[in-house]
Amino acid sequence: MNNIEVNKVTTEDVLEKVFNIRRIVFVDEQNCPPELEWENEDVSTHFLATIDGEPVGACRWRKTDAGYKLERFAVLQAYRGRKVGQALVTAALADLPGDAEYIYLNAQLDAMGLYAKFGFVAEGPQFEEAGIQHFKMVKKH
Repeated sequence: MNNIEVNKVTTEDVLEKVFNIRRIVFVDEQNCPPELEWENEDVSTHFLATIDGEPVGACRWRKTDAGYKLERFAVLQAYRGRKVGQALVTAALADLPGDAEYIYLNAQLDAMGLYAKFGFVAEGPQFEEAGIQHFKMVKKH
């Protein structure tokens, strides 16, 4: 049924599956410029979500000058509404180092409710990134 598994990416072939999901969701579906999509890959910790072994979602986190940033949450259209996004957020948060004080992300408007469930709160004005409206959200402990 809904056997969602989220695993940290450790091999190149699994990373390709992550990139493929992001290509479908961000570049094809949301028309993000490909050159904006592929950055900071080597300094990020990536995750792949699968349902019954089928790759369905991806995300990553990375350390920035500000703190720890969760980003590139993508779930294939056919699998949305099946708690894949929640599983990805849970896995990414659980993987952060213990000293991760400041955790933040840039949320697309329709994903803000998901992040709010995990204690993220919108801060600052709405802004556009890659042609899509976002709010910065910060995790409140």
